[in-house]
Amino acid sequence: MVTITYFVHGTTTDNERHLATGQLPGELSERGKHEARQLGEQVMELHFDAVFCSDLQRAIDTADIAFGGHYNSIQDKRLREADYGDWNGKPNDFKNKIADFIDQSFPNGESLRDVEARLKSFCDFLQANYDDQHVAIVAHQYPQLALDVILNGKTWPQAIAEDWRHTGSWQAGWTYHMA
Repeated sequence: MVTITYFVHGTTTDNERHLATGQLPGELSERGKHEARQLGEQVMELHFDAVFCSDLQRAIDTADIAFGGHYNSIQDKRLREADYGDWNGKPNDFKNKIADFIDQSFPNGESLRDVEARLKSFCDFLQANYDDQHVAIVAHQYPQLALDVILNGKTWPQAIAEDWRHTGSWQAGWTYHMA
């Protein structure tokens, strides 16, 4: 069994301006850098066999700030945020209709099923290479919801409806078990 502790990247300048960064690199705001430092302090007692992060800058920076003194993070493009296509970097008001993009791709982007397929491939990689180990992942919103679908048996509409971001109930990591 692989144990995954999933962490979301810190707040970005785009988040603060209500923009959907998508697959653009993104930059941590001062608040996001502070959050990453706090995260590192909050999980200092945990041991990870590996730390993975998306290859987008905001996730890399969060992983480096939170874990840099203890772990080298391994970047993996399968952990990227959903590709919003034409809406990368645009106002995030489309997110109230996100369920429309479960099977249908964003304009010139990908669907949430595409994100799910990327995460399924990553989970298969973890199962083959990190069995009986504890790994950390630093990534984004829709890869996390994809794990809820893949590992917790949720439907996409359920994962979207139950997303902690709706209530602001952030925590220092979410644990998933992959048998």
